[in-house]
Amino acid sequence: MDTILNIEHLNKKYFNKVALEDINLSLSKGRILGLMGPNGSGKSTLLKIIAGLQQKNSGTVLIQGQPVGLETKKLVSFLPDRNVLFPGMTVEDALMFYRNYFEDFDYNKAMNMMSFMRLEVKQKVQTMSKGMVEKLNLLLAFSRRASLYILDEPLGGVDPVAREQIISTILSTYSVNSSMIISTHLVNDVESVFDDVCFIGEGKIILQGSAEELRNSTGKSIDQLYIQTFKDF
Repeated sequence: MDTILNIEHLNKKYFNKVALEDINLSLSKGRILGLMGPNGSGKSTLLKIIAGLQQKNSGTVLIQGQPVGLETKKLVSFLPDRNVLFPGMTVEDALMFYRNYFEDFDYNKAMNMMSFMRLEVKQKVQTMSKGMVEKLNLLLAFSRRASLYILDEPLGGVDPVAREQIISTILSTYSVNSSMIISTHLVNDVESVFDDVCFIGEGKIILQGSAEELRNSTGKSIDQLYIQTFKDF
């Protein structure tokens, strides 16, 4: 398989605090990786380094064989764990902003996703529920023709109905020619979409592998493994 992401001996510190320690991870084309761990475990820091939004201290991070930098930002579509759209923006404003800012933004794809997401072009961000804002951000992220999609806690704080729609969107719009990383602590809701999983705690990888192989070898769901692994963290 073609390797989209390859990380070797990645380390990150904030002053004297270790955020990530000796991270080794790879992801092949067409695979969805679930990145799981408690709050403060280093998930968001790792994703931001992959997306080129934070600097590492040491180690190697390659996306399609290229070191993370200006060129790899064109390959990565990143959905942060908080809304970055201005409250006064309409859906149409957000679409036009992405269309003008990202060369790979597929406006037609975005418009085709609108009805499925139950969004309207004249809606303002400040009038939307948290679930609707999350769906809009997801629509924007998926409307880029990227090689790697990174979703940081896309299900956090949204109601169960919106959660189901977000998962359906991930499954219906995902391309086998790209790869995806989803960070979450709501493992039970989304584990069915994962091809591979990585548990991270206190900045270290605790467990990683194929989701199916882990289920078969342990006789447990990924959610059960997650609870067992992190019960003492």
